[in-house]
Amino acid sequence: MRILALDVGTKRIGLAVSDELGITAQSKPVLVCSSWTADIKALQEQIDAFQIGEIVVGYPVNLNGSVGPQAEWVLKFVEKMKEHISLPIKMWDERLSSMAVDKLMLEGDLSRQKRKKRIDSLSAQWILQGYLESKRNRPPLGEIDDKD
Repeated sequence: MRILALDVGTKRIGLAVSDELGITAQSKPVLVCSSWTADIKALQEQIDAFQIGEIVVGYPVNLNGSVGPQAEWVLKFVEKMKEHISLPIKMWDERLSSMAVDKLMLEGDLSRQKRKKRIDSLSAQWILQGYLESKRNRPPLGEIDDKD
């Protein structure tokens, strides 16, 4: 079963898909938002194409854990998804994911324009990889497992 991760924004939705074993996450091209109906339909096409069994949605809470306008938008989007998509949908705390991905792209010397084009799909990949790691009871990306 593959897992689809979403980094939901008001203009674009970053997408990432796991491999069948749930070990790695691969970014996919972003979905440019147009309307609730069109966006849900495009997601359903991705679900069918990759035989998705579960969806993970990045939940952008504020650093202090409070829910801001972007998190409210994501919750609204998830409610719309649940009306049309019958798969399990899990929320994943994505605090600082975009910042971490942007930092990695800066270190990779990508131009501002290239970073802007890739940030959403790479953030979805970051979200999904963290989720996959948590399912295997491994420390999330960026944390050190000192048990070795």
